[in-house]
Amino acid sequence: MGSLKSILLDGVLIAIVAHGLIGVSLVWDKVLLEEKHMQNLLSYVFWLGAISIFGLVLIAFGFKMPSLQTAGMGFLAGLLDLLASYFYYSALQSGEASEELAVMGGFSPVATALIALPLLHDPIGGSLIGFAIMTAGGFLMFFAEKQPLRKMLPKILLAAVAFGLTSVLQKIVFNHTNFVSGYVFFTAGTTAGAFALLIPPSWRRQILRSSREASPKSKTWYMVNRFLAGVGSFLVIFSLSRTSPALVSAISGVRYVIIFLGAYAITKLKPSWFREDFRKWVLITKLAATCLVVAGLVLVGLHGGATGARPR
Repeated sequence: MGSLKSILLDGVLIAIVAHGLIGVSLVWDKVLLEEKHMQNLLSYVFWLGAISIFGLVLIAFGFKMPSLQTAGMGFLAGLLDLLASYFYYSALQSGEASEELAVMGGFSPVATALIALPLLHDPIGGSLIGFAIMTAGGFLMFFAEKQPLRKMLPKILLAAVAFGLTSVLQKIVFNHTNFVSGYVFFTAGTTAGAFALLIPPSWRRQILRSSREASPKSKTWYMVNRFLAGVGSFLVIFSLSRTSPALVSAISGVRYVIIFLGAYAITKLKPSWFREDFRKWVLITKLAATCLVVAGLVLVGLHGGATGARPR
C-alpha cells in the first residue's frame, strides 16, 4: 500500500498526467479560438483566471498562514502565470497548435533551468540527459515548419520566461510552506490578476461584449475545457511541490505528443475545425521530435524525479 502511494505521489508521474490533460485541453482551445466570438484574448484569459477563484476552497484543507515574503511570492507567481497565459494563448491563436506549443517545449525548460540556477539547490532534477533529450525534442519542432516564426517568437519567448519564473517562485514557496498554503496564495494572485483586467473601461467592454456574443454551446465547451485544464494545472503545481521546476517544464513534452496526435486527427477527420501542415518532411520531423520526448521521459522515469530542490 505504501509503495502504491509512493508511486502515485511521484512528481514525474503527476507531471506526466498533468501535461497530458493540458495537451487535450490545448487542442480544444485551438478549436475554440478559431470561432469568431471566442477570439478576444482578453475575455479568454479573464475567464481563465476568474475560474481560479474556486481554488480558494482549499483554505479548509490545511491552510496555514506563511510569512509575508512567502505569501507575496505565491501571489506574484499567480499574477505572472496569468500574464504568461496571455502570451501563450496569443501565440496559439496566431500559429499552428502543434508547432507553437512544441516550440514552447524547447524554450520553456531552458528558461526555467536558467532562472532556477541561482535560486534552487537542484535546478534540473532527475536525469540531465533525459531533460536534454526532451528539450531537444521541443526544439526540433522549431525546425519542422518552413514558415517563419517571427510573428509568434516574441510571444513564445515572453511566455517561456514568465512561465519559468512562475514555476521557480512556486517551488520556492512550496519549500517554505505546505502545498495548500502555497496554492491558495497562487490562486489568489491569478484571480486578482483576472479581475484587474476589468479596471480599464475599454478592456471591460471587450470582455463583457465577447462574453455576451459567444454562443451558449461555445460557453459550455469553454467551461468544460477550463475544468479539464484546471485539473491539469492543479496537478502541474502539485508536481512542482514534489520535483524540480525545470524537470516539470521539460515533461511538458507530453503535451506536444498529445497535441501532435490531436492536430493530426483533426486535420484529417475534421478539417473544418482547423487544418495544420502535415507534409511528408514536416510529419517525419514531428514524429522524430515526439520520439525524443518519449525517450527523454523514459530516462527521467528510470532515474526518478523526486527531489527536494531546496532554495540556496
